[in-house]
Amino acid sequence: PTLFVCLAILAQAEWYGPSNSRAPLPASVQKSPAMAKHTKRVGITGKYGTRYGASLRKISKKYEIQQHAKYMCTFCGKETVKRLAGGIWQCKSKTCKKTIAGGCWLLTTGAAATVKATVARLRKAQQGGSESK
Repeated sequence: PTLFVCLAILAQAEWYGPSNSRAPLPASVQKSPAMAKHTKRVGITGKYGTRYGASLRKISKKYEIQQHAKYMCTFCGKETVKRLAGGIWQCKSKTCKKTIAGGCWLLTTGAAATVKATVARLRKAQQGGSESK
């Protein structure tokens, strides 16, 4: 073999080490004890890795946090309402166990808040009108 081939074989042997043992990883690749144990910025969307794009992962993160959060039960007052399925929420309190229809990702939606405020305003106006008669 030529000198170049011999040098290439020798360099390869040095790089990989003896054939019966694995060469240690470079220091920059080895895990240090101070390595992070969880995600810092991506949070719940870390499961997607680099797929789908950063913007879509940010949007999805907002909804997934809302979806998995616990909400206040309007019946028992405890913060135990969890999502069962899209639009179906259930109080996990041992005494309550109520099932509530709500938004898909949030317990209450913006439209529901508007309707609630309108109904309260109309009731107040109706009670005010009946008292004056």
